[in-house]
Amino acid sequence: MSLRSPRRGQASGGALRRHRGLALLLVLPALLLLGALVVYPIGYSVARSLFDASGHRFVGLDNYGAAFTDHATLTAARNNAIWVAVAPALVTAVGLVFAVLTEKVRWATAFKLLVFMPMAISFLAAGIIFRTVYDADPHRGVLNAAAVAVHDTFDDQPSYPGARPRPGVGLDRVGSGDVTAPAATHVVLLPLVGVQPDTLPAGARTARRPDAGDGVSGTVFLDFVPGGGGHPGQLGPGKQGLPGIEVQLRDGGRTIATTTTADDGTFRFAAAPSATTTLVLPAADFAAPYRGVDWLGPALVTPAIIGAYIWIWAGFAMVIIAGGLANLPRETIEAARIDGAGEWQIFRRITVPQLAPVLGVVFITMVINVMKIFDLVYIIAPGPVQQDAGVLALRLYLVSFGGGNDQGLGSALSVLLLLLVVPVMLLNVRRFRGSRA
Repeated sequence: MSLRSPRRGQASGGALRRHRGLALLLVLPALLLLGALVVYPIGYSVARSLFDASGHRFVGLDNYGAAFTDHATLTAARNNAIWVAVAPALVTAVGLVFAVLTEKVRWATAFKLLVFMPMAISFLAAGIIFRTVYDADPHRGVLNAAAVAVHDTFDDQPSYPGARPRPGVGLDRVGSGDVTAPAATHVVLLPLVGVQPDTLPAGARTARRPDAGDGVSGTVFLDFVPGGGGHPGQLGPGKQGLPGIEVQLRDGGRTIATTTTADDGTFRFAAAPSATTTLVLPAADFAAPYRGVDWLGPALVTPAIIGAYIWIWAGFAMVIIAGGLANLPRETIEAARIDGAGEWQIFRRITVPQLAPVLGVVFITMVINVMKIFDLVYIIAPGPVQQDAGVLALRLYLVSFGGGNDQGLGSALSVLLLLLVVPVMLLNVRRFRGSRA
């Protein structure tokens, strides 16, 4: 038998209804805003995806069929799969490493500030920064400047790009390949043109004719005198030797000996000349200098953009994981150290398992983020390779507003993207509820 009187129960029920009504009134502006900014656009996109580009003719699911058969859309879906498979795992791993390192260094605050700083930069600014970092010109692109510096450190052989034999002096060249000359005489002159005098090595000296001997000798020189003068194909005042050029002595296609020209362009072989011997200047002597890596080419553009993404979001992952790391019970770690466990064993068997919920949140958040990635790809990828680096969000924009003007197909892509994101969002919500339970 209830001890509460009916009048008192009715009063409490009325108060509860009033409280619910007040709560609904307070939440109503947020609900209206949510409906205007989220629910209505989703509903409109679903409806618009069932019409053609003009929006007047009902086409049913034709736009979805076009999305699954369009080559550019399939490329975008493949790139999205690469992003989901690579970027979240790398961001989480790098953030975990940084979070652990901040506990080991004395200047942890400065380190955290430095790593987290990219989060304060807009994606537009970050995209412009990395567009410059990945520039193919070593004078502008930081990465290619470093690559060229390292390459030239280990390969300092001078080359003369664009050099070619003087016509009509007995030198042969097929296309842009080797330069050949008969070596039937003791002294052979190899005049080249197409080299700017101001690009010669600092040690280049005036070309001279070597002394005749029993073997084969000669001179490789720039057959050009600044200001004019001299006779084509002959040595003379003002003509510079070309140092550092590889010269090969061949007989019937077999290389007998190899040497390199001196500062005055001279070289010498001990082997006696014959009717079948030839002198060869390999094509590598005239190859263009190393210019670095084509980071924004079709093959590397997606990994390059993923690298920029990791640079931006690693700080976010580090802060979240560092917060979880600070709440770990230290007793287990100290007990492991007392039992003789090394730092790697502690990290792998204690720290990572205890951080699993935090790592899961960071990973799933990054998955949701990369599935909607747009701005970095749009800014960093040059126009000619934008389709090779395209993702679904970028394809959606290009189809709808970037020249395609087909908002029916664009709406279908937006619905497909939503269907891909929603399951991951629901998984994240379940994880949050499980962690609070």
